[in-house]
Amino acid sequence: AYRDRVLPPDVRARVGIEMASPLGWHEFVGTDGALVTIGRFGASAPGSRVTAEYGFTPEHVAETYLALGKRPSTKGLN
Repeated sequence: AYRDRVLPPDVRARVGIEMASPLGWHEFVGTDGALVTIGRFGASAPGSRVTAEYGFTPEHVAETYLALGKRPSTKGLN
């Protein structure tokens, strides 16, 4: 019941954001969701550059979410 209150089943457009492995997040975003994660190990640069290179910017997260609405199978974007 708690999970359904926090992640309502009828809201299927979800973006999981994790500055580490995507492992486990598919369970929460579902098949119609998307992830902004790091699927590889290591980077060495100033923090702001690394986060931008990996796509952890407001612009990229917004683009990822908006792209969900363009997928034919996505429901619940109302």
